[in-house]
Amino acid sequence: METTFIGYEVEGRIATITLNRAEAANAQTLPMLDDLDEAWRRAAEDDEVRVIILQGNGKHFSAGHDIKGVSSDGGEAPTWTLAGIYATESRRFLEYSLRWRNIPKPSIAAVQGVCIAGGLLLAWPCDLIIAADNAKFSDPVVNMGIGGVEYHGHTWEWGARKAKEMLFTGRSMTAEEAERLGMVNKVVPLDDLRTETRALAEEIAKKHPFALRQAKRAVNQTLDVQGFYAAVQSVFDIHQTGHGNALSESGLPILMLLDDMKTEIAKPATSSKNGS
Repeated sequence: METTFIGYEVEGRIATITLNRAEAANAQTLPMLDDLDEAWRRAAEDDEVRVIILQGNGKHFSAGHDIKGVSSDGGEAPTWTLAGIYATESRRFLEYSLRWRNIPKPSIAAVQGVCIAGGLLLAWPCDLIIAADNAKFSDPVVNMGIGGVEYHGHTWEWGARKAKEMLFTGRSMTAEEAERLGMVNKVVPLDDLRTETRALAEEIAKKHPFALRQAKRAVNQTLDVQGFYAAVQSVFDIHQTGHGNALSESGLPILMLLDDMKTEIAKPATSSKNGS
């Protein structure tokens, strides 16, 4: 499988899904997300695949949702309604992320450069995250008049205090900070990101697939019993009130663009050890 937006290949017992919109920092359009969901489905249904890797070509893992590319399914001048926004985001953002989270095979995200807002909706559903030492994670959506992205992993991934800090300020979290908080499993040099991720995938792929499935389900079910699934659904509805408020104030689903995000994306993709 190879589309304009997504690469897919299987080598041994490992499927690798690659975001392939490097010229746009792997910002996500609706067709790209549909192709990505199809790649996840294909890996899930392939009995030979035991581990799934998600990675991105280019300097950055993902700059989030492409504002222009998620405005509609192709219309040049969409008419904004809260019902339309809700329908699109519930399927492409919330439903897709939850489905990828619950695929009964271990998954690993390999993250370099920026992972901004909607980029978190790709990385967080993965079971493990390996980050290059130049990786930065952020959700600056409060700058758009919205209380955070659609899939609220923040409180679970960062803890309540740090989640509030990151959302209130919109600042980026370094790979090292993300590792200290437990969101990232391992930080590696940028040049070693793919080889380190592949090595971990190969180690996991040696295990019995049913045992891996049980282990994953045990952890996810524990989080759900603690309230993860209900909270994510509830916060998605809170997110929609942000769009409703923006529509009432400006006629648009967000209140402003993110100049700081554009500046972050434009920075050279160097290792943190080299001064990024």
